[in-house]
Amino acid sequence: MNSLLRSSLGIALALAASTAAADRLPTFEVTVTNITRGQTFTPILVTTHSPSIALFELGAPASDELEFLAEDGGTGPFVTLLEGAGRAVSDVTAGDGLLAPGQSITFAIEGNPWRDVLSVAAMLIPTNDTFFAIDSVRLPGYGGSRTYFAPGYDAGTEFNDQSCANMPGPRCGGEGLSAAAGEGDEGFVYIGNGFHDRGSVDANGFEVLGPVVYDWRNPVAKVEVKRVRRRR
Repeated sequence: MNSLLRSSLGIALALAASTAAADRLPTFEVTVTNITRGQTFTPILVTTHSPSIALFELGAPASDELEFLAEDGGTGPFVTLLEGAGRAVSDVTAGDGLLAPGQSITFAIEGNPWRDVLSVAAMLIPTNDTFFAIDSVRLPGYGGSRTYFAPGYDAGTEFNDQSCANMPGPRCGGEGLSAAAGEGDEGFVYIGNGFHDRGSVDANGFEVLGPVVYDWRNPVAKVEVKRVRRRR
């Protein structure tokens, strides 16, 4: 091999290594703690993405993906949407279990701290259509960490009757995604205002939950984000 070819090969390998290093993204640990007394979190959605994307907008109608998450606790539609967003989304993951009051769970996710923001969301159960979220917050730089406190939001897609017939999860086992869309719902996303006293049973004899155990005062979740390492 002549010296010119060896030189060209060396340059090519160096450029390839540089490009591969540039494509590697830092890894972040995202720890979510349930700080409510009586609400449980459904499987949690975590994603890093461009600031051009938002999970929801306060005062605006919920998307179909948000409605499914807020009423049924399912992350699948959001995961599918985000995975299909191309370069606008760096990473997306979701849990597969419930998070009880006082418990924490940690996720590992990749992202570009100079380009990406972080969003996290999950439903509160038992509720009709309440979810917690941090939407498009900053990632920490090298060796850094950030802590965010997330309020409960109401998706505005289902009337808050607090009836077990219309609240999924182990406490009630009721309907998730409501078939009665538009009947008494608010029609826009807003800050959740907790549980109220609506009696003990609804018109059909289903149990109605009250505020003594299931009410909350915002915030409902603590989200700690720490940059830990590069992907290998």
